[in-house]
Amino acid sequence: MRNPLQECIEAVNRVILGKEHAVQLAMTCILARGHLLIEDLPGMGKTTLSHALAQVLGLNYQRIQFTSDLLPGDILGTSVFDRETGQFVFHPGPIFAELLLADEVNRATPKSQSALLEAMEEGQVTIEGATRPLPIPFFVIATQNPVSQGGTFSLPESQLDRFLMRLSLGYPSAEAERQLLLGSSRRQLLTQLQPVLERDDLLRAQQQVSAVRASETLVNYILRLVEATRTHAQLEFGLSPRGSLALLAAARAWAFLAGRDYVIPEDVQAVFPAVAGHRLREHSSVQGSASAALIQAVLADVAAL
Repeated sequence: MRNPLQECIEAVNRVILGKEHAVQLAMTCILARGHLLIEDLPGMGKTTLSHALAQVLGLNYQRIQFTSDLLPGDILGTSVFDRETGQFVFHPGPIFAELLLADEVNRATPKSQSALLEAMEEGQVTIEGATRPLPIPFFVIATQNPVSQGGTFSLPESQLDRFLMRLSLGYPSAEAERQLLLGSSRRQLLTQLQPVLERDDLLRAQQQVSAVRASETLVNYILRLVEATRTHAQLEFGLSPRGSLALLAAARAWAFLAGRDYVIPEDVQAVFPAVAGHRLREHSSVQGSASAALIQAVLADVAAL
């Protein structure tokens, strides 16, 4: 199973140039059954990455462009009266997809943002009093522009915590950008991507990830990291129990992609910045998230053994 997963990563890397670590983290997030938040400036490849992942994983894909006038019904769906039958017929919204791209999620109002909450946490939505299950698997990849940009609404902590990871792609290297300029268009490359996995293959891989072993020593290391975030003088609050569970799940998936059936401290360290950064707040931070330097400082302060 790991070879096809590596094929998926290699295929995405041919579209998203020079971002191998971010692509591997994104695949890790999916294997860990989590949702992904990509925060970056416009034009960095956020949408392309999500579409490429859906293509190689063989998942049904829908995109919602979040805007200030987006309504919850535009996300979830609505019932329309059918004159022929004399009944209301439910028309599902784009959220009923296996991989949903919530593009520029922080451009929508908080009311529309909150429409994602139940779906991301429970795998179901309640519409007009009826509970409707979402497809299995179900992933949300949300993109957002920096809060400092105009026309944005910050995601509340309760919604940020629903994302297993937060990534930033950043500018490409000079060589990667040269290849980007000289090569085929990304849109054309996306149409050429073929599914590498089927839905059942992905579900089987997720089950195998859940069985990856984490020793008591490894769990104690995670607990020390979590405690360090809770007692650090520069942090307003630390990781919650949900955050510690997310860290272990992501470390298991990273180990699985590395070809191991057990977790080592390096797996935890590889995923810690993406799992913890959006869940921590510095006292001096205006935007409410911990800096990369502080995250690395917490890692450096906690001994692995």
